[in-house]
Parts: sequence; structure tokens; C-alpha cells
Amino acid sequence: MMSKIDPIAKLNFQTSYGQLSLCANAQGLTHLNFIPSAEDEWQTREVDNQQIIDNRDGIVDKQELAVAEQHLAQAQQELMEYFAQKRQHFEVALAPKGTEFQKQVWQALTELEHCQSCSYGEIACKIDRPKAVRAVGTANGANPIAIIVPCHRVIGKNGTLTGYAYGLALKQKLLKLEGLSV
Repeated sequence: MMSKIDPIAKLNFQTSYGQLSLCANAQGLTHLNFIPSAEDEWQTREVDNQQIIDNRDGIVDKQELAVAEQHLAQAQQELMEYFAQKRQHFEVALAPKGTEFQKQVWQALTELEHCQSCSYGEIACKIDRPKAVRAVGTANGANPIAIIVPCHRVIGKNGTLTGYAYGLALKQKLLKLEGLSV
């Protein structure tokens, strides 16, 4: 049985930084993942097409699908502007699925300024959980909406690059795009 928070629409498109896969429901964007190329060493996080089809089976209201598709179109436009360095803030509605703690971490990430990096510890303090540094790292790694929820801006407390689901090379490219040198 489909839940209102499951994705019902999907869009894949190519950018100069790689192929992206976006998913949405009527509430907003649920996923934004890079699709690995043959050379990439990281695993895909893309939502399976069959899952989208299965989720649509539970839809009676076609207006929900139309709204989800509008979220995808808006996200695509905003991402293209971001990659062209014409956008620093995203306005598309977000609807990530996660625990309350994960959502707190992801919300804190969206509040970072365009060219601002931070550490896991700084995010932990920002959400008033200063001892939850490792849990923040785990939530950061579970982020389903890359770029817009800018988990790539989290670096080590000593200023070094730390892990990224899509590889450190891509993380470094995204940081450079935003004017950050690490």
C-alpha cells in the first residue's frame, strides 16, 4: 500500500556534473541522486522505476501526479541554474522520508549559506544535540536529496574532505562550483 510520502513521479536528466535522478510526490521532492557512470566506484542510490510504478497504482487523484511532476520540473530548472552559477538558494518544496532526527539534520543543512561549509559537530550543536556528532554523520550519509540538502558542504573539523556518497572527487567539484576550496 502506497503512503502519501512515497514518490510517484521520476525524472532523469544529464548535467555537466553527471546524470541526476529526481523523484517527487505531491508534497515535494523526495529524492535527488546522482546515477553512477561506468567509471564511478560508488553504488547507485536511484529509486527503482518499478517502485514508482507500484506507488502510482495506489493513486486515484491524477492531480497529485500533476503536482509531483511540477515539483520535478521546478527542481530541474533550479538545478540547471545552480550548475550555471545563476542560483544559490533552492525554492522547490522538499518531502524527504526519514526519522525526526534525520529531518532536523537535513533542515540544518538547508540553512547553510551557499559558500559555507561546516563539520558534523557544528551541525550537532546547531540542532542542540552537541554529543550526537556520529549520529549527525549517519543522518548526513542517509540524505536522500543531494545538492539541495547540501550534505556535500560537511567537511572534517580539521578542514579536510570527508566521505560523500557520490565520491570525494564529485564533492570537491561541487564545493569548487560554490566557491569553497578544501
